[in-house]
Amino acid sequence: MSILNFKGGVHPPHTKNTMECATVSVGIPETVVIPMAQHIGAPCQTLVKKGDYVKVGQVIGNTEAFVSAPIHSSVSGTVTSVDERIITGSRPVVCVEIKPDGLQEVSEDIMPPVVDSRESFIKAVRDSGLTGLGGAGFPTHVKLNPPKDVKIDTLIINAAECEPYITSDYRECMENTGSIIEGINHVLKWTGIPRALIGIEDNKPQAIKKLSEAAASYGNITVHGLKTRYPQGAEKMLIKSLTGREVPPGKLPHDVSCLVMNVTSVSFIAEYLKTGMPLVKKRITVDGSAVKNPGNVYALIGTPVRNIIDFCGGFSAEPKKLIMGGPMMGVALYSADLPVMKYTNAILALDEKDGAIPDEYSCIRCGRCVKACPMNLLPYEIDRLVKAHLHDDLESLNIMDCMECGSCVFACPSKRLIVQSIRLGKDILRRASKK
Repeated sequence: MSILNFKGGVHPPHTKNTMECATVSVGIPETVVIPMAQHIGAPCQTLVKKGDYVKVGQVIGNTEAFVSAPIHSSVSGTVTSVDERIITGSRPVVCVEIKPDGLQEVSEDIMPPVVDSRESFIKAVRDSGLTGLGGAGFPTHVKLNPPKDVKIDTLIINAAECEPYITSDYRECMENTGSIIEGINHVLKWTGIPRALIGIEDNKPQAIKKLSEAAASYGNITVHGLKTRYPQGAEKMLIKSLTGREVPPGKLPHDVSCLVMNVTSVSFIAEYLKTGMPLVKKRITVDGSAVKNPGNVYALIGTPVRNIIDFCGGFSAEPKKLIMGGPMMGVALYSADLPVMKYTNAILALDEKDGAIPDEYSCIRCGRCVKACPMNLLPYEIDRLVKAHLHDDLESLNIMDCMECGSCVFACPSKRLIVQSIRLGKDILRRASKK
């Protein structure tokens, strides 16, 4: 079944070059750097100090804050430093640097959790350190624990993976199909949600077939092919396409009785409940015109990006831009020495031709950005107000509803850097609200 109900969107080139590349392990790097902020919400407090010996799966960062998740060591070895570093963005983050000993000794605390109730299930998910593995980094246990007066009737599993290049979720569907279905069943059982809908773009027929076969014996789990159109995998678009419900501005999926989870996240839950091993590694798509041998890899969290590029044969050309994530919503990296994070699903290295920022021309008021915007905003007008420093009118244009998908920029014939303006405008409003 192919369905498309959301407005807007664009058709960037798929460039899914690594779809048939099975996942291989990068191995243990010489050093890992593990930031204490790898999720939306409060950063963790460091629980180790320089000179401490740590083991795989050991908790090295935690906090009592609800919107947060513990952070675990991905290696066994000695802590060589605990200091502030700039990772992505402009704010310093406390990071734990560890020199692995190569033994990968597992912490004595690692054991399958005892789950016999909704509360113990949610606690287990938090203890696992799981945050949204699709790139958003939202602590999963928070999603699973909506306000008490909210009734969730639909679990939506996001397997759309609509960004160009990225195939890490696709490989999860192909390589760990059984764990995906098992994880969905755990979520349905312990949350009481009656049904699950798996949404996947119809340019992935093999994955649709495998998932459909695996779910066939479960009457409450169904697989739905979605028309290939970016940003089909965004929460609000996915909900609209699969249920017809619209999440109002400023509201969350639970406000329309839905809970959205990434396909790799539910697969991880199934494995964690069996092994007790927390989130210490990540599957990553490595691709781009400056990568010699693109592929999908398993990398320990904290592994320097440079190690992963070297594992894939190094750079085939001088990289003009290095991106963590996809080309539409990813974050540009200032150094290849930055570490893999929980939410890293891709590393792209683009050459001069693909990575250069095009010249920006005057807006011609063609309206293509408005047509492309899936959130029904006026991108050209927001761009104009930010550049003119007319910040008082930004809220009336619902700037905070923008999910920064980049559809407007892709559609713009004048190559306006609209998302950059929107991010700046949001930051100005946030700073003003704190005064």
